[in-house]
Amino acid sequence: MRRVQSNSGRGPEFLLAGLAVLLFVPLFIFRRLGPLDFWWWMSAALFVLVGLGAAFDAGYLRGMASDFRTRPGRKILLGILSAGFLYGLFFAGNWASRLIFPFAGRGIGDVYAFKAGASPVRVVLLMAIIIGPGEELFWRAFLQRRAQARFGRFPGFLAATALYALVHLGSGNPMLVLAAAVCGLFWGGLYLWTGSVLLVAVSHTLWDLAVFVVFPL
Repeated sequence: MRRVQSNSGRGPEFLLAGLAVLLFVPLFIFRRLGPLDFWWWMSAALFVLVGLGAAFDAGYLRGMASDFRTRPGRKILLGILSAGFLYGLFFAGNWASRLIFPFAGRGIGDVYAFKAGASPVRVVLLMAIIIGPGEELFWRAFLQRRAQARFGRFPGFLAATALYALVHLGSGNPMLVLAAAVCGLFWGGLYLWTGSVLLVAVSHTLWDLAVFVVFPL
């Protein structure tokens, strides 16, 4: 894996991790902020976090540009295949969890309630253009990369993954928190292994569209 060096600044990852908590925990509690519903709020939060990441870390955009130039076709293909694998894992997990946990069906249904009242076209466009790629640009390409540089590769991966799962606690939905933990481990592990945000962004975006729109569980 090619290591992307971060700035030696005094911990912008801590500042932006705290900001992510402030933005995402209320998002999952209230699901809207004034005129912004869940999807607009999520998109705006990611736009702010990715923009600040680029402002704080001079190597952030350079690393992404290099990643996009190096064997992009292979990374896109692996992203597609990994999205399919993760969907299959969730398909099996959905069936098993409904058998094991009496609350699973209600929890899974509540996840899909996030789409209530939102235009399907808008949800698809925001997922494809901002939310899917934006989550990987922030959680993996900025936060996990810098956490790995500060704490070591594996501890940094675990720290970023734990925070990714924990911000979903505001939903009060154990199935959503479990899903976020599994996804965080999966995409964080792929990023740890490959160092490619292009690969994980493709995987995340296609998985989002498959699970929420094309082939709901």
